[in-house]
Amino acid sequence: MGRRNFMKVAAGGAAALVATAQAANAQQSGSAGSGAAAEGVAEGVEVLTGERPGADFMLDVLKSLDIEYITSNPGSSFRGLQESIINYGGNRNPEFLTCCHEESSVAMAHGYFKIEGKPMGVLAHGTVGLQHASMAVYNAFADRVPVYLILGNTFDATQRRPGAEWAHSVQDAAAMVRDYTKWDDMPVSLPHFAESAVRAYKIAMTPPMMPVVLVADSDLQEKPIAKGTKLRIPKLTLTSPPQGDSGAVAEVARLLVEAENPVLIVDRVARTEAGKKYFTELAEFLQAPVIDRAGRMNFPTRHPLNQSDGSGALLANADVILGLELGDYWGNINSMRDQMYRTSRPLTKPGVKLISITAQALFSRSNYQDFQRFLEVDLALAADAEATLPSLIEAVKRLANGDRKRAFQDRGAKLAKARQQALERVRTNATYGWNASPVSTARIAAELWAQIKNKDWSLVSRSGSLSGWARRLWSFEKYYHCIGGSGAAGVGYGSPAAVGAALANRKHGRLSINIQHDGDLMYAPGVLWTAAHHRIPILNIMHNNRAYHAEVMHLQRMANRYNRGISSESINIGTTIDNPNIDYAKLAQSMGWYAEGPISDPNDLGPAIRRAIAVVERGEPALLDVVTQPR
Repeated sequence: MGRRNFMKVAAGGAAALVATAQAANAQQSGSAGSGAAAEGVAEGVEVLTGERPGADFMLDVLKSLDIEYITSNPGSSFRGLQESIINYGGNRNPEFLTCCHEESSVAMAHGYFKIEGKPMGVLAHGTVGLQHASMAVYNAFADRVPVYLILGNTFDATQRRPGAEWAHSVQDAAAMVRDYTKWDDMPVSLPHFAESAVRAYKIAMTPPMMPVVLVADSDLQEKPIAKGTKLRIPKLTLTSPPQGDSGAVAEVARLLVEAENPVLIVDRVARTEAGKKYFTELAEFLQAPVIDRAGRMNFPTRHPLNQSDGSGALLANADVILGLELGDYWGNINSMRDQMYRTSRPLTKPGVKLISITAQALFSRSNYQDFQRFLEVDLALAADAEATLPSLIEAVKRLANGDRKRAFQDRGAKLAKARQQALERVRTNATYGWNASPVSTARIAAELWAQIKNKDWSLVSRSGSLSGWARRLWSFEKYYHCIGGSGAAGVGYGSPAAVGAALANRKHGRLSINIQHDGDLMYAPGVLWTAAHHRIPILNIMHNNRAYHAEVMHLQRMANRYNRGISSESINIGTTIDNPNIDYAKLAQSMGWYAEGPISDPNDLGPAIRRAIAVVERGEPALLDVVTQPR
């Protein structure tokens, strides 16, 4: 039975279901949109007679935006759209991915974008769905990632069903996330929806990129499109990213070329692979040291100019510092002591020239203050750094004469030697506690690297996982090798963002690896089921220290501050995840994953990783529960 004919029968209830075959055939042969009552339906029952609902056109609009997936926990406020995706759209482009929590839906879209470079759609149900999703929306906002969020809502109070639909509906649906989204709208007609849907995509993808919200009214989704209605989908033309003013770019180039000790600090400079290429070209021409804060995959980790582990001396001697898309410029060049009375001091010498190029200067909110402390800079360009890099490179090359180029090369040789020494120190440090049980975080990183270094891999967990050992020991070169941080450090981001990134990697056959923190996974473990159900291959290595360890250290700091001391028993109050210990292997197995553990003997780790990788390479998710040192 076809989709529309099924709906005709289903709408009629029991009377329609017992209709004669002759009546059913008459329905099937009836012309769509005729408005005639279906035969065999009880008198007085309203029936959909075959017209296309508004949700079909809404889906046409989404298809025009090339949205491949929509993540969602299903909800009645967008039932029209969901049905259109399945039946009218054939569940392809977009494909509906079932999530067990709205926070996971948004976090999956967050991780997906950082690999694929385009937004994933998210459907959320009314007030309660958006309340669940809100923390993940804030993470994406603080990380400057576009998420295309469609919120179901029944605006017309006379059309709400009694009961829960009233509690799940609202007058201003996007209000609760308006402080940490870039734009929202509530279309009141299908032409309005088409324009706003295209506008929302365009705004989300214009730097600084951020989430947008489109409210899809349930009546607009479900009511048939009136006969004779003329609908069109506006053309999408993405906005060219804003580039730095030519005069300001020339001044930046002059300061960099003339500097004896320039330092380049980057955070989210690389929106794409091209951004990494341009920034690497600039650093290599200047032979300038790079401090990479890893908000994105900005710069190869083993590059001779990568001095991220030795930033103190570089900042102290710097005469020019160029910050590119820094989320926290002030925090990068100042040190704050977290004591009874907080004090700070600059890490730079007096007279250092500070330059900032960031699209963040083009957009700010006031209530949620992720923009960090105000910094007095000497030259500020409100522009997208990646888009500005080509003109900056040209300007630098025009200004550099033979003497300056020789000075650059001398500087580069010294930096290369320092980088090699730093790498040797890191390798030595990684051996400390090599045979310890629970397993050291350095050994986990080293064992993983030994088995993936010759594969096409992608680390889909946040940059600082395993105390940063992966970034120190592995060779990150390709853009998809790293997806950066979470944005606002909201717990619960890790696993769903990793699954979203792994989904983007799936079509390319890449090995996706997630270092998963134990407390983070327990916020929304249902995403494990989503990965298994939708056949998303990913290797999860649990960093299972059986605690919220950052909070353990905060509690220790408070006790020390007041000279109260803290016992081994009291330190566990409110901070540990034990008694009972969570068996993450059994948790994953219950949701369809291959899993092993808990693993506490470091000698068991290598063989277990080998077995798990074999599972992932045949297209399934796998988890290893590794009991680890705290950090």
